[in-house]
Amino acid sequence: MAFEHESPLVQDADETNDRRPGTPRRGTGFLDEPFTLRTTPSATVGPYLAIGLTWPDGADAVAPGTAGEIWLRGTVRDGNGDVVPDAMVETWQADPEGRFAHPDDPRGSASTPGFRGFGRSATPGGEFAVRTLKPGAVPDGEGGLQAPHVDVSVFARGLLDRLVTRIYFADEVEANAADPVLSALPEDRRATLVAQRTEDGYRLDIDLQGEDETVFFAV
Repeated sequence: MAFEHESPLVQDADETNDRRPGTPRRGTGFLDEPFTLRTTPSATVGPYLAIGLTWPDGADAVAPGTAGEIWLRGTVRDGNGDVVPDAMVETWQADPEGRFAHPDDPRGSASTPGFRGFGRSATPGGEFAVRTLKPGAVPDGEGGLQAPHVDVSVFARGLLDRLVTRIYFADEVEANAADPVLSALPEDRRATLVAQRTEDGYRLDIDLQGEDETVFFAV
């Protein structure tokens, strides 16, 4: 069988070398093994989240040993109810006085020593855990107050963008009832944002899909 090649690598080749027409050679660009399609980094957003994005003290929004410290914990689950072991959860919040650790806070930056307001936790075994302080109420921009809450971003496999939600606290009944965001939700959906008290803090599981899907906000 005769082969016609435009490549100068195989033109005029003969039986004395490894560039015989029709014989693939490694490095020429011709396939030398069965062609298969595999998932590439451009086709997925995980599990690469854990590479270089989490660090040992990333889950500490406040210095260890700070008076009043609590742990915010929860499990991240997918639509099948299975845990997501390679997600990443970020938190941002005010301090107990309702001030953020940021110079742009009009009331002044948070003054609690060691408080940075930001936490980032991986989910080994499906669970996130952030060491922090329980936040205070913050202005709602219209003269009122929002109930104490923590802003949460979730990054996980299959998500092209982060999911944004909030953590409220079950023991802030009156404040929660008056919160403009929480009270605007259907009553049967509010519980997906309300963390329950535990021995060392609060717990709220995050369901990415399904019947108990957590309320996420378009921001």
